[in-house]
Amino acid sequence: MLSLILLSQWLQAEDYTLKHEVKRFIHQMHTQYHFKTSYLQKLFQSVKKDPQAPIQTTACTAASHACKSKAQGSWDIYSRLHLEHNQTDLGVAFISEHYELFQKAFQEYGVAPEYIAAIIGIESYYGHNTGRYYVFDTLTHLAFDSSSRRKHYFRYELQEFLRMCYREQVEPRAIKGSKYGAIGMAQFMPSNYDKLAVDFNGDGKIRISSAADAIGSIANYFKAHGWKNDEPVTTRVTYEGNRFEGLKTGLKHRYYRRYLPGIYPKEGTFDYDDKVMLIKLERERYDELWYGAQNFYVLSRYNHSDYYAMAVHQLAQNIKTAYLAKYQQEQTKQLYALK
Repeated sequence: MLSLILLSQWLQAEDYTLKHEVKRFIHQMHTQYHFKTSYLQKLFQSVKKDPQAPIQTTACTAASHACKSKAQGSWDIYSRLHLEHNQTDLGVAFISEHYELFQKAFQEYGVAPEYIAAIIGIESYYGHNTGRYYVFDTLTHLAFDSSSRRKHYFRYELQEFLRMCYREQVEPRAIKGSKYGAIGMAQFMPSNYDKLAVDFNGDGKIRISSAADAIGSIANYFKAHGWKNDEPVTTRVTYEGNRFEGLKTGLKHRYYRRYLPGIYPKEGTFDYDDKVMLIKLERERYDELWYGAQNFYVLSRYNHSDYYAMAVHQLAQNIKTAYLAKYQQEQTKQLYALK
């Protein structure tokens, strides 16, 4: 039986060393990073043919989220996908389980625990869904079979993936991730692994499949992109009518608030003096309009989408509210003495 399984796997594999671009890639890895040619040839001689691995890609970022159409009702669909399914309660439990790690992350990086937890919740359902695709095979398909202009991007990610495996002394074929090659609880792409992942538990290894390193790495990611704990993220604002068409919205457009007549926070004040983005969430019967501060833009660096950043923010706030309601203890006061 075992021999039949091995034969089946062999028959489903492809020898990529026959491809000219792969030969050139192997030569580059050897000359630039001193990989053994024989080792790389062995890897590329048996690339699994996964019929579910994507070959064509679109202009969307290589993240674990599907592209969305900005149509009426699109936010209703998107928010249900990312904010329901017990996400809040699981986030509360996740922070409670790893309380000391979240406190340490806040002390070292100044990133509120609810935002770290929300990223992990949306990206990997708190570690329950880190991906079912073998990363080496997936990135190889995308780097050398894709007709997309992004194949050069995936070739770079494959390079960084192999370098990461060498540094961390892990077997490339053993790692699973998303259908675009994102890895672990934090769903980092391999290129971000080298620059931003951290050994947060001090065991001498970086494993963002572990809660400790995922929490620390996300906090470091935020800080590296300019997160400021003493500044707001976003707030909902008013406007006339049911559909907002007056000004350009989204991450690329910023305005001083004094030049936005008729647009102001629906609740309380918004203590932020810099330019703001106008974030439009299209519901079935009306548009929601929000101010987005620089911290909102930082959230969007994880996945370059205003909807994604808003989902992270709203899930984070749901988690914080539920956590405070459940735990009325001194440690809660310490953990959430954030603003």
